[in-house]
Amino acid sequence: MNILVTAGPTRESIDPVRFISNRSSGKMGYAIASAAHSRGHSVRLVSGPVSLPVPSGVDVVSVESAAQMHAAVVESLPKCNVLIMSAAVADWRPGTVNTRKLKKHTMDGCLLLERTTDILQEIRPLKGDRLFVGFAAETHDVIAEAERKLKEKGLDLIIANDVSARDSGFAVDTNRVTLIDTRGNIERWPLLSKTEVAKRLLERVERSCCWTRP
Repeated sequence: MNILVTAGPTRESIDPVRFISNRSSGKMGYAIASAAHSRGHSVRLVSGPVSLPVPSGVDVVSVESAAQMHAAVVESLPKCNVLIMSAAVADWRPGTVNTRKLKKHTMDGCLLLERTTDILQEIRPLKGDRLFVGFAAETHDVIAEAERKLKEKGLDLIIANDVSARDSGFAVDTNRVTLIDTRGNIERWPLLSKTEVAKRLLERVERSCCWTRP
């Protein structure tokens, strides 16, 4: 299969020095891309700014902002059978990006923000028979929020995880996740390495696509 994976955070510039971002390290998305390649799939990884080595055999497209990630996903989507959207895309960006560094003595402490594009919502009409997998990184009402996103974004599967836990979520090598599908099935996985989470997710994707390994 041709699998498109997104990973990492996005950065939304305030000026040439400052930006808005989040705590995503990209480790989960990179583990998925690597696992997909090792299982015989053709993989394109659209990555926000991270400090991780490029997975062997994976085509990497580096982006910075939510708008750039949106454009890269739209450009890559026609060539893929599966989209796994594990990136933590910023929800907000500054309404104006200053071309020169803002001086603190000239700033009034207020930053006008505007919403970034919801990538999954925007590409939902382009889904066709592709399998769409999303991630829900939450700190409370984790299952309820994941179920809402599954329906609102037209996903086939969603991975929910509580990022307030110290041993799962951002910047660690382990994850404790829950997989939810459109039939209402809920699978709670134990604490696993992100490599093992990626393997299990790919196995589920392959079953959903009726794909067998060569």
